[in-house]
Amino acid sequence: MDYSYLGKSGLKVSRICLGTMNFGPVTDEKESFRIMDAALDAGINFFDTANVYGFKVGVGTTEEIIGRWFKQGGNRREKVVLATKVYGTMHKDLDGPNSDGGLSAYKIRRHLEGSLKRLQTDHVELYQMHHIDTNVSWDELWGAFEVAVQQGKIGYVGSSNFAAWHIAIAQKAAENRNFLGLISEQHKYSLLCRQPELEVLPAAHALGLGVIPWSPLDGGLLGRNALQKIEGSRSGGDAKRVDQHKEQLEQYAELCKELGEPQDVVALAWVLANPAVTAPIIGPRTAEQFESSLRIIDVKLDEATMTRLDEIFPGPGGAAPKAYAW
Repeated sequence: MDYSYLGKSGLKVSRICLGTMNFGPVTDEKESFRIMDAALDAGINFFDTANVYGFKVGVGTTEEIIGRWFKQGGNRREKVVLATKVYGTMHKDLDGPNSDGGLSAYKIRRHLEGSLKRLQTDHVELYQMHHIDTNVSWDELWGAFEVAVQQGKIGYVGSSNFAAWHIAIAQKAAENRNFLGLISEQHKYSLLCRQPELEVLPAAHALGLGVIPWSPLDGGLLGRNALQKIEGSRSGGDAKRVDQHKEQLEQYAELCKELGEPQDVVALAWVLANPAVTAPIIGPRTAEQFESSLRIIDVKLDEATMTRLDEIFPGPGGAAPKAYAW
């Protein structure tokens, strides 16, 4: 496994991040344990979750599964760089009018305590804002995160789904407080979603944030089964989008066939090749799916392949403003 520093921090993480959103709603606890054990065996030390994961089976369920996995011992917790998130609605009966999605010092404190309890740990290495909340000042946010860092409950702060200007303002506000600020941005990025190349990726790279792409397979559309519309698969349930991109996906499948690599491996390798990217998030439903994703570390796409992928999935033309102005 390859490793990289996460943004401007001294924290080293694997170039693949294990996403856990399926744990609970889709993948049962036993299989989730198998996947996490396999991840450690493969050298993956970077696990990502969120307090709201669990959804239909109950928010917080995913963190609870991870906590019970840690409880098995074997230095599992010590081997993991753990990331979770705060923003979404958890338990309305406890938070009342403060239960809606958003951020505040009140919510950060209460929801961090809840996550730590479910995860059966006293700290998380990376605590991420799941979305921007423009109703809350950066003085309030950085004040709350500074306290959590001082208490040893979090190591670093990250963002998710921020615009480039949100990142810039956040970093300037942190600098004014002599605080480290953000070290990562978790953002949607894939061959089918290249808008972040305009501003988010350049801003993150320039301001010292590692980018952690979520949905690098675009909900399974860039996976090996998308065109087959297999019943029960995520791509199969989105036949309209498959039809919308059918010509591109057919060209893509043919290119991958020529390369001798599955579509999902090529899509992940392409994301990983971007210098702004630290680690794409993979969200396997089974241990077998997880094992098949490991090959992305070894796949290096040559210039001709990268050019062909640009032709099939055109990007915005580079970074702003040169992408659209002189």
